[in-house]
Amino acid sequence: MAQIFREDGLVVPVTVVRAGPCTITQIRTMDKDGYEAAQLGLGEAKRLNRAERGHLRRAGVFSQYLREFAVDDVNPLRVGQQITVEMFQSGQRVDVIGTSKGKGFQGGMKRHGFKGGPRTRGQSDRARAPGSIGGGTTPGRVYKGKKMAGHMGNVRVTAQNVEVVQVDPARNLIMIKGGLPGSNNGLVMIRRRGQDEAAD
Repeated sequence: MAQIFREDGLVVPVTVVRAGPCTITQIRTMDKDGYEAAQLGLGEAKRLNRAERGHLRRAGVFSQYLREFAVDDVNPLRVGQQITVEMFQSGQRVDVIGTSKGKGFQGGMKRHGFKGGPRTRGQSDRARAPGSIGGGTTPGRVYKGKKMAGHMGNVRVTAQNVEVVQVDPARNLIMIKGGLPGSNNGLVMIRRRGQDEAAD
């Protein structure tokens, strides 16, 4: 993360994202695939098997990451075309999709914000316990979806309606207001709001 001074003097916290350039590696059409989409590739792969090399040979790049995005019209798109950060403008609103940091197995207080049990009157081992998890004879089981201890994080998260503060086409950088899901150097997808076009 970093910070940017606006023209009015306000300091805005931003996350700096290297966005592309992405290459269109495949185009899905209604006639052939039953839906319309474009597959984008990002980065350079170090090792690919023969099937992956054959798939990417038409695009002329051997991308490390491949992601598919639905589009309204595939006619203006072609395999090998570059998608750059110039498709975004300052002040625009976007959605950012990423994978949150994995935190392993966590208890109810950290995972769901439970307040815990009483700290007094002889309660020596109930301070961080979850409390009751359901009835006895009826229903005689724990309902599905009950908030309990378990695996936390490492899930797909979408930060919606975040602001693009600044775009730097020369360095393929986009500065997005606030924090984004995931760890440093993680992969995120940036999607323009109200449209199906997107870029890694």
